[in-house]
Amino acid sequence: LQPASRAAFRRLLDAGWTDAIRTLRPDATVYTFWDYKRDRWPRDAGLRIDHILLSATIAPRLMDAGVDRAARGEPDSSDHAPVWAMLADETKTGRRRSRRSGTRAKQA
Repeated sequence: LQPASRAAFRRLLDAGWTDAIRTLRPDATVYTFWDYKRDRWPRDAGLRIDHILLSATIAPRLMDAGVDRAARGEPDSSDHAPVWAMLADETKTGRRRSRRSGTRAKQA
């Protein structure tokens, strides 16, 4: 990737956004894109250019995240594989919606 793109992504992380996949798999080699022109899929020579970024409010709810490589391997598929994240329900993180006002309230 270009240095400007990497710098822009770093600024997002420095601003408090959380990279869902990297948080759970800090040392894993993760690709989301394999160019058809260079026959990269069979060689597993990809790039990671698709991300899920979570705000500081949502990041604590992160349960799992990954890349659906099987979808990329299908005939006539996109050169990008879907990225996904699973978040805990708010009721499981100690927050609930107040019945009266509709605002969030901390559970006791």
